[in-house]
Amino acid sequence: MSLDVSPALLEQAERGEVDEADFIDCVRNSLPYAWNMISSLVTRLQVDGGVIADNTTPPPDEQARGQLLRALASDAIRGALERHFGVRLAFQNCHRVAVFPLDASADERLARFTSVRGQLLNQSPELRDC
Repeated sequence: MSLDVSPALLEQAERGEVDEADFIDCVRNSLPYAWNMISSLVTRLQVDGGVIADNTTPPPDEQARGQLLRALASDAIRGALERHFGVRLAFQNCHRVAVFPLDASADERLARFTSVRGQLLNQSPELRDC
């Protein structure tokens, strides 16, 4: 299971629309490694400026790696994180997460990061089985 869903949040979903703030709290509590990774990158982007903040350090263990994969592989979670933080997220391999501002200033850099060429250049033997 990727999220620890409270009975109250499940009840919201069964009734219809879910409050996104409640969903974000669920993500924050269920996937703390992924949450901390993304929020630290957002902070770095805001402090340093520029068009990208990315992580190149592999997760410390398989549990952390799994959290990152679950957060970024789910369209609902990823979209909620992007809306919450006001950024665009990109993902390579099992750990390389990047955040980009929403404005067009980052379009070219985002396109390079998410390109086939960018994916190939980010490969290494150490990451083969991640």
